[in-house]
Amino acid sequence: MKWVTREKARVDRIACPWLIRRFVDPDATFLYVPADEVLAVAEKERATPFDVPGVELSHFEEDGESRVTFDAVIRKFDLRDPALLELARIVRVADGGSGDAPEAAGLEAAATGFRLIARDDHENQRLQFPLYDALYAYAKWKVETGGRLEHTSR
Repeated sequence: MKWVTREKARVDRIACPWLIRRFVDPDATFLYVPADEVLAVAEKERATPFDVPGVELSHFEEDGESRVTFDAVIRKFDLRDPALLELARIVRVADGGSGDAPEAAGLEAAATGFRLIARDDHENQRLQFPLYDALYAYAKWKVETGGRLEHTSR
């Protein structure tokens, strides 16, 4: 599968490729182009556009709540993993959607920092994927334990 979105990715436009590669298509390729070229490139390359207004996989409203593209991908591919749904809450808030997630501030700061130090969107993606792997592990732990750490004495 080939996908295309706007360049200068930060939260949602890196989180979605991570989600797609990990849970939908490990061989997916991603194109990052100027915003006004996304739809033309999608047609020319037979790529699925995402995180641009007016396409299926973009921000949307549901039950009075603002959702982000990460939510749209989860919905489209019927992903039901409780840890992914917890991660979606964090991504949603970090990308300006509805909800409350204290972890979102850290994700937003890290995503901004990665965008600033990366040479291009592909390097940004490569650098950030381990962050999403770690956040997914955290979300899995949080779902399984209710977020309670076991303290051991030394």
